[in-house]
Amino acid sequence: MNYLDTRIEDLARKDANSAFNLVYRITRKSKVRYWLMGILILLISLLFLPWTQNIRARGSVTTLRQEQRPQELNTIIPGKVVKWHIKEGDYVKKGDTIMQLAEIKDDYLDPNLLNRTREQLTAKEMSIESYKSKAGTADMQISALSQGKELKISQIENKLRQQRMKVQGDSMEMLAARNDLSIATEQYRRQRNMYDSGLVSLTQLEQRNQAYQNSMAKKTSAEIKYLNARQELGILQLEMNGAIQDYNEKISKASGDKYQSLSNIASGQGEVSKLQNQYMNYDLRSKLYYILAPQNGQVVRAKKAGIGEILKDGDMIVEIVPDRMDYAVEIFIRPVDLPLLSPGQKVRFMFDGFPAIVFSGWPAASYGTFSGVVAVVENSVTENGKFRVLVAEDKTDRPWPPLLRMGTGAQGMALLKDVPVWYELWRNINGFPPEYYKVKTEKDNDYKKDDK
Repeated sequence: MNYLDTRIEDLARKDANSAFNLVYRITRKSKVRYWLMGILILLISLLFLPWTQNIRARGSVTTLRQEQRPQELNTIIPGKVVKWHIKEGDYVKKGDTIMQLAEIKDDYLDPNLLNRTREQLTAKEMSIESYKSKAGTADMQISALSQGKELKISQIENKLRQQRMKVQGDSMEMLAARNDLSIATEQYRRQRNMYDSGLVSLTQLEQRNQAYQNSMAKKTSAEIKYLNARQELGILQLEMNGAIQDYNEKISKASGDKYQSLSNIASGQGEVSKLQNQYMNYDLRSKLYYILAPQNGQVVRAKKAGIGEILKDGDMIVEIVPDRMDYAVEIFIRPVDLPLLSPGQKVRFMFDGFPAIVFSGWPAASYGTFSGVVAVVENSVTENGKFRVLVAEDKTDRPWPPLLRMGTGAQGMALLKDVPVWYELWRNINGFPPEYYKVKTEKDNDYKKDDK
């Protein structure tokens, strides 16, 4: 074998060893162990990183105030569609006319209904004034009768006083006549005895008898006169009682007329109030023929169409979406997570249609999410067995998208306590709930200050 062949064999043997070493790397030192140790150290380090616990809940965009939500515009009275002033999709301002109605009830078809009701009201008011005048006249009549009664009683009382004095004088005259008769009787008896004894003449006896008869006549006349005076006194008393009764009857009649007038006034005022109420109802009803927009917004979902269509009271006409809204997100929380939420809690949102990159445990590293604050936590469970929570926009963070619309879906993450990653893994493996965490609010700080 020559030198050239030997050289070729050496080169071939050397190339075979190089290829073997290149394929199997027997002579090369391995670095896999270092990579495994580095990855293990990195994983162990990750286990001690802080992780923000959160509660995920699905919801939708709504408003914080109920008057800012889409509302139905209904008719208050039944009617017939006369004219539409808008179409679906139009933007209206508060007070703009939506549509015009016409009356369909026969009770309100009269075009002069308001004027006729006004005339009835005016006539009833004039009737009340007439009754007031009649009551005033009755008052004057009662006053005049009372004065006449007093005058009549005074007049009869004067006559009674005079008659009592006359009765007293007649009684004295009757007593004097009785005394004269007693004396004349005694003189006649003595004269009769003397005549029987023959001491006096018959002429003297007859004179005494004449005096006796005169005294008896005077006594009878005085008694009759006294009785007549007593009778006249009784007649005057009866006349006074009759006059009092007559005047009382007239006063009672005038009072009855007065109170009847007052009763008519009261019933007239009631009818006036009823007519005024009716007039105002007619007036307000006439203003309800024009359906007006209650607030600024866009008109959508018209339920009625055409001209001449009949509407019942309470029927929906259109729906108005307000143009100014304080957006909020409505989410539903499981009962087990309810104690973890309270007003003031921070919540991060991902809105449908707005791309976002989310790291649930590291909200600060997420992109495209929006911040919210729990505003209301309802205490009553809903039909789906969960509790409703309203989350308002966080004014301290970046604003929510201006193109956000009602009903847009949202994925919420209520941020809770910060814990290590290993603890969160251990909690999820064991199925434990998140840590109870209560957000400190300004009210809590105020309470602490008050306690101090």
